[in-house]
Amino acid sequence: MAPLRLIWLALAIWGAIHPMSYFLQWFNENSYDLMAMVDAWHANAATSGLVWDLTIAAVALTIWILVETVSTKRWLNLIAILATFGIGVSCGLPLYLYLRSKPTKQSV
Repeated sequence: MAPLRLIWLALAIWGAIHPMSYFLQWFNENSYDLMAMVDAWHANAATSGLVWDLTIAAVALTIWILVETVSTKRWLNLIAILATFGIGVSCGLPLYLYLRSKPTKQSV
């Protein structure tokens, strides 16, 4: 496996585990109320700005994934959209780059 591809995979794993540890800690301390978490994300202007920054990045990534997946017909790449909205851009983007960098039979 190419070194850059390993970096994408490592970042995807880190992007899944590290943020999720904070989410789980928050849920354990504040109950498993998703709306309370959304309210916490908008506690002040700084956190609201960060939420919107990540939301716009997630939408842009989703459009990119959809356009490339339709043109390449590599349907497994759609899993990166689930990772983006289920975990975060920190997991979804490097996961997509990992999947996208997989060598095709034509390039071997």
